Amino acid sequence: MNTGLKDRIILVTGASGGIGAATVRMLVKEEAKVIASGRNEDKLAKLAMDTGCDVLPFDLESELSVKDALSGIEVFGIVNCGGWGGEIASPMETDLEVFDKVTSVNARGTLLVTKYASQGMIKAGLGGSIVNVSSQASLVGLAGHISYASSKGAVDAMTRVSALELGKYNIRVNAVNPTVVMTPMSEWYWGREDVGGPLLEAMPLTRWATEEDCAAPIVFLLSDASAMISGVCLPIDGGFTAV
Repeated sequence: MNTGLKDRIILVTGASGGIGAATVRMLVKEEAKVIASGRNEDKLAKLAMDTGCDVLPFDLESELSVKDALSGIEVFGIVNCGGWGGEIASPMETDLEVFDKVTSVNARGTLLVTKYASQGMIKAGLGGSIVNVSSQASLVGLAGHISYASSKGAVDAMTRVSALELGKYNIRVNAVNPTVVMTPMSEWYWGREDVGGPLLEAMPLTRWATEEDCAAPIVFLLSDASAMISGVCLPIDGGFTAV
């Protein structure tokens, strides 16, 4: 299948993380011209060395940083993968400073990148595709995830509104909603039998997602193969939300 991504410029935020880096690698294989952004500049430098992608660090919490980095850049695609997990806490116990930071990075950061990168897309007049990385947590109630789920629920809403607003420019906007990817960062919580066990038992495919499981649908939604898909929030959850 020809994805049509060859030589197209794609910006990937959160590229120093697992899903972001896996997406960069898949896009490079499709011969896209990838611009990678993320918090960890050492990991970005290694990713650039391994893949040949370009690197563009900026701060998702700073409008000035995002504006300065993206003003004047004309991209075909955006992957809003930058995010922060925050804490595990109930609504009664949640730290509002953590809530504000999670919202600032996950929701506000997604909006900032969309705001400034889409201006260049519109100017170029070539259409394009934006993929927001949301979460299963925005689709179902997960204990302890009040801040994270709220931020990703906002991302889902932004996806639908942005699809409506940008459609007239032939720019599609979709989201992917992955289940748990069992990284060292998530293993401390989801690796507990009393926490992760019930989720796996309720999941028809009964396994955790890999970074590549998440990256492949992102690349599909960026590609010409999904030319008539916009405004969708696609679960990548082994069937969990279907039952």
